[in-house]
Amino acid sequence: PNPMEYADIVTSTTHKTMRGPRGGIILTNNEEIAKKIDKAIFPGIQGGPLMHIIAAKAVAFKEALSPEFKEYQKQVVKNAKAMADALVKGGLRIVSGGTDNHLMLVDLRPKGVTGKMAEEGLEKAGITCNKNSIPNDPEKPFITSGIRLGTPAITARGMKEDEAVQIAEMIIKVLENVNDDEKIAEVKNEVLKLAEKFPLYKGK
Repeated sequence: PNPMEYADIVTSTTHKTMRGPRGGIILTNNEEIAKKIDKAIFPGIQGGPLMHIIAAKAVAFKEALSPEFKEYQKQVVKNAKAMADALVKGGLRIVSGGTDNHLMLVDLRPKGVTGKMAEEGLEKAGITCNKNSIPNDPEKPFITSGIRLGTPAITARGMKEDEAVQIAEMIIKVLENVNDDEKIAEVKNEVLKLAEKFPLYKGK
């Protein structure tokens, strides 16, 4: 569905699921609202125009109009659901009970691991995530009891549900061995093998 049919204002990043450069957009069909937004952000908040970023956003918007992009977005959600299900099967809890979009907030308490520990352990294994507070989190904001995971990047590389499950299993292995550098190194090798099967660029 088109959110502009239901909302006066729509905001989005131009990176993440959009696969463009870092930045954001504010959309409205209402001229009065547009004037207020313009007045509120410029001058003062909005940065200067960078032509290479504007060009990259134009490419991202053009790609977003393609049928392939629609399929990519559907696959992002399928991958997220598969990953969330595999994490739950591995003994973790998804805060919202599951996911119907590109990301999930994972409660790590069943594994006795903090978000900070998980983020650092997973980084050693070559898996990027963010520590994240969960509702009524007993931990401090710089420690947290959760991590946030998303599937746009793996989907953009061509990975599907099987790979999403494989990644979830790698994550669980790290969380269960967060202080074991040998086990984390094993996972890192698995990560590298998987990444090599799905290169960022298919060039010579």
